[in-house]
Amino acid sequence: MKQERNEQTARIRQMERRLNAASAAVKRLESALDKWEAAQEAIAALDEYYGSDLWRQDFADDEAGLLPADLKRGVLSEDGIWNLLADVSELNKRLQKAAKKKK
Repeated sequence: MKQERNEQTARIRQMERRLNAASAAVKRLESALDKWEAAQEAIAALDEYYGSDLWRQDFADDEAGLLPADLKRGVLSEDGIWNLLADVSELNKRLQKAAKKKK
């Protein structure tokens, strides 16, 4: 009987740890998804800007030294936006795959 109680107590403790860990993970993911959803407008704007006539003009003006030296210009790097958009695509695939998984 004592052995059964010890096993029961150990099981409940283990399940409590799992509950706490899973609850914390869910809260972190909820927060991250809120931020992800809020970033969608910015991602769409960057996608539209990258490779557009405006982007090409901004890039050319930067190359010609016409922009302020202290201006941050990560959006004008040839890889900055492209890498972000590739990461977004991969993350979207991962989210879709995770949503389709069964228990």
